[in-house]
Amino acid sequence: MFEDARSKRIVLVAHCVLNQNAKLDQCAHYPGAMKEAVQLLIDAGVGLVQMPCPELLALGLDRQVEKGTNPTVESEDTRIAVRMAEQPARSLCQKLVDDVVLQIEEYQKNGFAVAGVVGINGSPTCGVESTWSDDQEREGPGVYIHALQASLAARDIALPMRGIRAYDPEEAVRTLSDLLGH
Repeated sequence: MFEDARSKRIVLVAHCVLNQNAKLDQCAHYPGAMKEAVQLLIDAGVGLVQMPCPELLALGLDRQVEKGTNPTVESEDTRIAVRMAEQPARSLCQKLVDDVVLQIEEYQKNGFAVAGVVGINGSPTCGVESTWSDDQEREGPGVYIHALQASLAARDIALPMRGIRAYDPEEAVRTLSDLLGH
């Protein structure tokens, strides 16, 4: 089954890797997709599964910024980190994770290789090696990635996870090349 041109190899990517329009105001570094990172993935022949953006779905595109204020990126990341750790955002993250894990299991059940998960370091939700809280970047995963790691571990699914940053395309390409074994 599935004996056609497909590579049968996929990578799950944070929503904003493919769509910078979903980013917090003042945080987009591209008009659309993260060009260099996405081009490397396309050239590698992997299928791209875009994970949902928990912040967009829980807080909206404007992240519920109070009108008429001019907050800093740092203060907004802190506010978002607090909001995403609360209910119902936390439950929404778990539902989104459950849907993604179902896709992973379906691909694996049908003989596809899931090469890994790509998050966005420094993100309160999709950070892999680092997240944001208490007005600073900290080691550890964001709320969504933490829930994804826990759900995968509960199902004995081991996947490599790497975080990239839109403002550092060269490092992003190195990270993705390493993830793909190139």
